[in-house]
Amino acid sequence: MHELIGDITLSILFAWLLGLAAHFFRQPLILAYLIGGFVIGPFGLGWVKSENSISVISELGLIFMLFMIGLEIDLKKIIRAGPVILVAAGGQIAGGVLLGLAFFVGIGLSLGGGHFDALYLTVACALSSTVIIVKVLYEKRELDTLPGRITLGILVLQDIFAILFLAVQPSLADLQISVLLLSIARVVALVATALALSRYVLPWLFHRIARTPELVLLGALAWCFLIGEIAERLHLSREMGALVAGVSLSTFPYALDVTAKVTTLRDFFITLFFVALGMTIPIPNGSVIGLALAIAVFTLASRLLTTFLPLYLMKQGLRASLLPALNLAQISEFSLVVIQTGVAAGHIGTQTASAASFAFVLLAVLSTFVIMRSDPITRRAIGTLTKFGFRDLGQQQSGAEAAAEAGHGAVHRIVILGFFRAASALVSEIEQHTPELLKQISVIDFNPMVYRTLTERGMHVIYGDISNVDTLLHAGVAKAEIIILSVPDSLLKGATNERLVRHVRALNPNAQIVATADLLADVEAMYQAGADYVTVTRLADARELFEVIEAADNGLLSDKRAALDARLAERREVLP
Repeated sequence: MHELIGDITLSILFAWLLGLAAHFFRQPLILAYLIGGFVIGPFGLGWVKSENSISVISELGLIFMLFMIGLEIDLKKIIRAGPVILVAAGGQIAGGVLLGLAFFVGIGLSLGGGHFDALYLTVACALSSTVIIVKVLYEKRELDTLPGRITLGILVLQDIFAILFLAVQPSLADLQISVLLLSIARVVALVATALALSRYVLPWLFHRIARTPELVLLGALAWCFLIGEIAERLHLSREMGALVAGVSLSTFPYALDVTAKVTTLRDFFITLFFVALGMTIPIPNGSVIGLALAIAVFTLASRLLTTFLPLYLMKQGLRASLLPALNLAQISEFSLVVIQTGVAAGHIGTQTASAASFAFVLLAVLSTFVIMRSDPITRRAIGTLTKFGFRDLGQQQSGAEAAAEAGHGAVHRIVILGFFRAASALVSEIEQHTPELLKQISVIDFNPMVYRTLTERGMHVIYGDISNVDTLLHAGVAKAEIIILSVPDSLLKGATNERLVRHVRALNPNAQIVATADLLADVEAMYQAGADYVTVTRLADARELFEVIEAADNGLLSDKRAALDARLAERREVLP
């Protein structure tokens, strides 16, 4: 016991020290934890040698990690997901599996006879890192963009695929139809039991202990380990049970509270899991490094084929098809979980597991860099793809449509550069009060949903990048009377409102330019750049909140809400 406590002390200390270094160099923390485990493990300095310690630390971390992954899977969102996300995720997973089996069997890895190296690597390469993607997209404020939503939707469905694989994983060595059906029946029994208890029993219990935080935390942990133990008795695995326990709580009324209370404990044990995983990584030889590079190259190539192509064929445009492919171009931390279950079951060799770990590290570093610079990379890639015959949405018009568009330049006296929620609200407002004005408006944006929806409503739309001067010329900016820039700087790619104002003013000295400022300090700079009017959205928000407070003080809040509900019911916005 004392040896275990000492090993945990070393694990946490090195994880923290190397985590600090990773933070300063803007690298994934998971990478630091893996390196920390390698340094203190039996293949490094040898300070932690006990296989029992490594196994206990790893299993506890794995159980908590899968429990939290389950808590973050929102089944309602998956059901409500649009066909684009469902088809894209299906194409990515099915295509990745087929390509993976062909590739890994082709390079000589085993598939059968009790050894399933090719299958485990195929599944591992089909999954992408939720931790890395969400963290970087959050920092870039791109989670709520169309490519961001597609990326997150695919990630959630990847997790569902991993759950299904873990369900049949214990029976791989004897995978007959009867065995497969029995495994599925066990999973169904486990899921049904967990969902029934979480719907009819847990809400009653948690309602009575909701004001006692320690009991809420203890209840969540008890639930996690109870379902894990039931899964073990059903000859599944505790890890599988922890995942089901989390999923069954994901739509629970107290799920947010449970997640908040378990998060700190989760972070502690996830850290231990990755440190323990690092302890199992041996010093690589040439064959391990070669296989790791092959895994990395295959992952990058397969993402482009299985993510970009389905989205492009669904007419999402080159940009919205490329960005999710770039975002997903790494191996998931969940992939390491899958690999470790394979090692524990004796299905794959340690050489293969080590190669997967090295590939994870390599792609984690590379992917972070690529996602941070995805906009310039996408711009260059679009130029290359168009040379090879790929046509973007704006280029997929018939000759008659293109000719008609060319003749519209003088008609559209109002040009909206970029289309996000403020522009969506503006179009709805015009639609309600002066719908004839819509015929005088031209919109320029590269969101394929905006392009299709506005076109279906009979509005003039140009699919293009507003930071490109050629796009502005083609849009008829030089002839417009009013030019509106409604997208805040935080969402613009390759430009700022101030730079756009300068470009537009140079192209059209006489237009009235309306720009948007994020910061009060930006207002004067935009006037100097040539804007005629600058909107500051926080002022309208503040006025609205002040009126709400006044209504609440005067007992009129229900009346104000009724008026707002009536306004919302009449709106038909492009971006809800």
